[in-house]
Amino acid sequence: MAHIRKDGKVWRVQVEKKGVRKSASFSTKAEASGWAAREEAAILDSSRGKYPKKTLADTMHKYVDEVSSKKTGHRFEKLRLEALERDFPKLAGKVLSEITATDMADWRDARLKTVSSGTVQREINLLSNVFTKARDEWLWCAATPFKGVERPGDNAARTRRITDAEVARILEQLNYTGTVETKLQEVALAFLIALESAMRAGEILSLSAQRVNLETRVAVVPHKMQHLTKQEREIPLTREAAALIQKLVDRKKFFTVSSGSLDTLFRKARKQALLEDLHFHDARAEALTRLSKRVDVLTLARISGHKDLKLLLGTYYRESAADIAARL
Repeated sequence: MAHIRKDGKVWRVQVEKKGVRKSASFSTKAEASGWAAREEAAILDSSRGKYPKKTLADTMHKYVDEVSSKKTGHRFEKLRLEALERDFPKLAGKVLSEITATDMADWRDARLKTVSSGTVQREINLLSNVFTKARDEWLWCAATPFKGVERPGDNAARTRRITDAEVARILEQLNYTGTVETKLQEVALAFLIALESAMRAGEILSLSAQRVNLETRVAVVPHKMQHLTKQEREIPLTREAAALIQKLVDRKKFFTVSSGSLDTLFRKARKQALLEDLHFHDARAEALTRLSKRVDVLTLARISGHKDLKLLLGTYYRESAADIAARL
């Protein structure tokens, strides 16, 4: 049964049938009533097994086009879903409504043979979102096949710190001497900015004259959760970070290197510098660990953009017990 009510200048309608809930707003009661009738009919059709013959590949394509494309991190979601379609063609070609928990458990076990549990967990989270969208909005399936499937869980939190000597070795491999003329040197400068600001790589590459106020030392950047918050992120900059960004103010575009190229070039420099298990993203954790000695935890969360202090302290604060003991 549909529930329709007037809310200010709009008519709000909610449909609840067969365990499915949907809601929308319209300018007239007639539009609300018509929508409710169509949605109830669609839900009934779905409950009778009248699902469209859409495959998992079809569903992933639609998700990339309509959902991932609105996110800052759309590139990584697109790559993950493309890899699933490429490496598991039988699963990708299966009709969505016919995929079972057994299918997804078999996929999980196959992935765990080649990648870490944390990677599989992130892929499960993404696929769960795909199935949920297909179930609730597109009515392409009755339920998510992950119900009852055991999840591997995230990897143990990283504890990797970055030393000044390691920074010097990376900068040497990137031919950085203080000037920024090549893409290698752009990667080096981005790494230094990350170590000072705790910004993500994508946030740093988005910087421009319009996004940075060097007088107030504040940067405004898009971020990966902006599709939910509808707001960009304001980042207070240290004097050191502002000085590094100052090197770019005369450039029409601060950074010309792409996110993919930055990752490739940094990995190559890391290998040449004979450094193990160092990721560009570790610079964000290193920056926050260093900044934690200068500001309180709420200010640190404001700098990092975290609303969950457990995530901030458990993942990005990496001072060891020995380091803490030395300061006590």
